[in-house]
Amino acid sequence: MSSTEQQQAPAEGFAIVLTEKAADEVRKFIAAEKVSAETAGLRVSVLPGGCSGFKYSLNIEEAPLQDDMVMPLSGIRLFVDGFSAQYLSGVTIDYVSSMQGSGFTFSNPNATGGCGCGSSFTA
Repeated sequence: MSSTEQQQAPAEGFAIVLTEKAADEVRKFIAAEKVSAETAGLRVSVLPGGCSGFKYSLNIEEAPLQDDMVMPLSGIRLFVDGFSAQYLSGVTIDYVSSMQGSGFTFSNPNATGGCGCGSSFTA
């Protein structure tokens, strides 16, 4: 890490839960991306958009950005930016497989509403 990088520890009381099934899937994605497991991680973010106002985004990244919070969970590093952090505390990320398809799901106690598609929320 260079001297200009200043990753932050999560704020007191900030927590994200990554289920073991979700962690297993993230490990598969990290391996498929062929990035260094020592520096790479899962970016969890909230972006403006979706039919309810905000949408979740998950990306595998080679390293955290300068002002990211870095959280080790289940052997995976989570990267969270300051804007997203205000909407993500208490969120549980899971991975589900069903006849309708497979994917990551978010259980967000901060959401005050959602949409029928389940991919966006209001807070």
